[in-house]
Parts: sequence; C-alpha cells; structure tokens
Amino acid sequence: MDSWPNDCGFDTDFEQPTPVQLVVKGDIPDYAAGVLYRTGPVGYKVNTNAGETWSAKHWFDGFSAVHRFQIDCPENGPAQVTYRSRRIVDEYLELVRTTGKLNSITFAAKRDPCKSVFNKVLSMFYAKRNAKNVGVTLSINMPGGGYKKNSEKPAVNGHSSGIETLHTKTDATFFKKIDPETLEPEGIAFQAKLHPDLKGPFSAAHAKSDPVTGDMFNFNLEIAYNSTYRVFCTNAVTGETEILATFHARPAYIHSLFLTENYVVLCVWNSFVKWAGISVLYEQNVADAIAPFDPSQKASWYVVDRRHGKGLVATYDSNPFFSFHSINAWEEPSASDPSKTDIITELSLYDNIDVIHRFYYDNIKSMGPGAKDYAGKKRESCLPSQAQFRLPSVDSTVSSSTHLPAELIFKADKSISMELPTINPSYLTRRHRFVYGTADRLKSSFMDGIVKFDNKTQRSIFWEIESHTPGEPIFVADPKGEAEDDGVLLSVVLDGQNEKSYLLVLDAKDLKELGRAEVGGPVAFGFHGAHKASGRVYAGDI
Repeated sequence: MDSWPNDCGFDTDFEQPTPVQLVVKGDIPDYAAGVLYRTGPVGYKVNTNAGETWSAKHWFDGFSAVHRFQIDCPENGPAQVTYRSRRIVDEYLELVRTTGKLNSITFAAKRDPCKSVFNKVLSMFYAKRNAKNVGVTLSINMPGGGYKKNSEKPAVNGHSSGIETLHTKTDATFFKKIDPETLEPEGIAFQAKLHPDLKGPFSAAHAKSDPVTGDMFNFNLEIAYNSTYRVFCTNAVTGETEILATFHARPAYIHSLFLTENYVVLCVWNSFVKWAGISVLYEQNVADAIAPFDPSQKASWYVVDRRHGKGLVATYDSNPFFSFHSINAWEEPSASDPSKTDIITELSLYDNIDVIHRFYYDNIKSMGPGAKDYAGKKRESCLPSQAQFRLPSVDSTVSSSTHLPAELIFKADKSISMELPTINPSYLTRRHRFVYGTADRLKSSFMDGIVKFDNKTQRSIFWEIESHTPGEPIFVADPKGEAEDDGVLLSVVLDGQNEKSYLLVLDAKDLKELGRAEVGGPVAFGFHGAHKASGRVYAGDI
C-alpha cells in the first residue's frame, strides 16, 4: 500500500473566518449555484493554561467546524466561489484550556479513573450547555428548530438564499444552532424541546426527511435496564412533534435510519452497548461502552408506520453486521403476494466494528503501536460493502413482536463499495440505480477516490488522483435533466502534496472533472455536507 501525505487533513488549524474569493478553474454549471456547507473537525489539540497540550483521541472528537462555499453563477460571466470557515466550539475549547479536561460524554475520550462514577453522571447532566462538541451532520431549515415550511422571507433585490436556520447535529439528543452567514454558534437545544418524552441521551446524527413534505424523522434512545426507543416525526409546517412508536430493545450505537413512503425503519445493528447502556456513563465515551462484536447475535429491524398511527407493525432479524450509513429504502409489491408490501433497504455494511477503532488518531495518522494493524489485514476488515436487504410482507397479520427473517439481497465486493454514500435526492424513498461515495481501495492510508456504484450492474467507476483525498460527494441535480445521474457532484478534496484543498465539481454521469475552486490552505477532512439552491436542500439527510 502506498501512502501519501495527508496528516495536514487531520492536524490543521486552518480557518477562514472572513469570506475570501477562490480561484475558479474550468466550469461550474449554473444549477449548482447556492450554498454548500461542510462540517467536521478542525484540529484536535489545544494548549492549556497549565502549559500542557490536550489532545482528542478519536477523529470523531476533533474540534467541530463549519465550512461555507457560496457558489454564484452570473448570467454574463464565469462562476464565482466564496469560502469561509469557523470552529463552532468556543466554550468547549475554553473549558479545555482552563481545566485541561472535559466534563461530558465524548465518542472516544478515555475516562478519568480518579473521578467517581457518581461525579461523572452528574457532569453529564450539569455541564455547561454550550460547551459541547456538535458537528457531524448539518440541517438547513430544520423542522422544530425555529423554521416553518412556507414561511421563507421575501427576496431582497431579487436574491434570497432560502436559508433561515442552520443546525449541526451528532449522535446525541442535542443540536447546535449556527448563524447561516457568519457561522457563529448561537446555542444548544435538546430533543426534549421538541417533545417531553424525548428524554433519552442518544439519537441518530442522520435524521431522515420526507422528500415531499420536509417532515423530519428520527429516534430517541432512553437507556435503562429495559431501554426504550421512541421513533418520532417533526412536522415541517407546524413544528410539532409526534411519537410514532415506542418499543423496548437492546441499546446500540446507531448513526442513521431508513425512510420509505409509508414507514420508518430502525435497524438495531451489532454495536450493542454493554451493561444495558450503563457502560456509557461509566466509560464516559461511546467507543469503550460498545461491547465486542458478537457474531452469534442477530441484527434486528423495526418497522414503524408513519401514516396511519399503527405504531410498530413488523420486526425482522438478519445476520449480524454494523453500519454507519443507510443509503435509501423503498417499498415494492411482494413477489409472493402482490397484495402485500416488501421493503428494500440499502446501506454501507461492515462485517464487524473494527472500523470504529480505525479512526483513533494514532491509527489513522500511523503514530501509535496499533497503527500497523490498521495498515495491514485489519485495514481490510474496516472496509464496507454495498448491501441491500429485503423485509418481506410488512403488512402481514403476524404480530410485530414476532421476529421474521430479513433477506440479504446482495453484498457487493469491498473493492467497488464506498463510505459516506449519497444519491440523487429526487429518488429518496423510491428505487434508485446509482450511489456515490468515497472509495478506499487501499492505495493510501485514508480515502483515495470517489466512486459511482451501479445497483443494476453491480459495477463501479472511479475518480482518483494520487495524493488527492476527497470528502463526501454531494449530488446536485440538473433541473433540466431526465436521467437519474443528470447532475454534478460537489466534493472538497485535499491535495496532499501541496497541502491545499479545492472544491471539486464532477459530472455525475462519468465522474469527469468539470471545474474546481481552489482554497488557500488545507480544509480538514470532514464528515458531511448539505447544499441549498433554488429554494431546495440538496441532501438526503436533514
């Protein structure tokens, strides 16, 4: 395996708090005009007042920031791109500088053995509300976050971004409000504000939104001896939240869920939390609280009706696996009985939970004693496979407490699969053909290309340049196009040799470069993004 320089994508303090004009090369189609937000960590070290250096241990615990690319396409002239970025953890950083430690649950920071479990539990609930690191996913105009559909402010001089609110989210039940223009953090809110029953500490960073109504769907996990999942919907017009189903199941770390036209599907896959969830409070982080992968334990799929108030309507079991990201789900008539409905789900599937540990900084930066393992055979176990499952006969008369078998439709080879998957958002909740994401073909120590996977042929094509590391591609559809892949992909790419990044624009059909906008420094490797153009959010999650 070759290794190219990419440490500057992790260990960087590069920020651009004031907007700067970028150099644009090539062409950017006019329908891509709008705002692209990206989120992820900018650095992970801070000098404390005691003269020491505090460091986060895991990539997911780096210091959250938001990046903003404003894309303008004048009628008479070339495209223009303006860039700015800002860390959104002011109080969090100040807490670390002054105390040299944290007093809240993280993804992977090791607990302080000198503190009692009782004090740790107290700190979980009484830490400063704004001193939280929240920056995995982004929501533009999030229902329940101060925005209501059809209430957009009138355009000024014929121009309007259509962006009224911006929030960052993580796998906890709080979210942070961000100024959409300046990127300054404005405060923290909790899901209990949406509904008093949403009092558990964990949720999915990837909520799902109805592509027609904009309604938001997610779950809330309350940890106890008999842990409780609550699947809920927040109405985009009224801002009101309804609990769709409440059920008990084994607590697990779940990053995303599935949405079809009539159902919400929550898969409790094999990232189970030890000691009925209490281990999170003891370990004070998620990674250490997750039990070792047990191949004898089934993954469970819970299907919730979202139209007719029927609650939990079906439950399925499948062979064990782990996943970060669902891709899509849709309904189709059952092959055995057309009067019944099957649900097809698609996701990036892992054979175990090794990938969680791969993303410790010591491993991805090749610094620690275990790094060699993650550059060798264990690295291959950290690669995902494109996979689809069938949940047959959802509307059968079988009790929802009876666990039916889920069917694995296919599991693609890892060499043609991806992470950070996205699709044309027009195809959410219905059958689609193409998926786009970041490729890891073991040519470097991190992501090494962008991949387009074809569900019909189960083949992939790639964009890749040696020493260039891309982030999640966001699909922007051509409004005049007719085919599913008529559009462009937007990805932020780090040139590891020059230690500078650029916004890349690819033709979604063949992954040929159309244009790029060059940034004056290294944009840190991030997680997710959202694009807003012509009054619409171009992203599958809100």
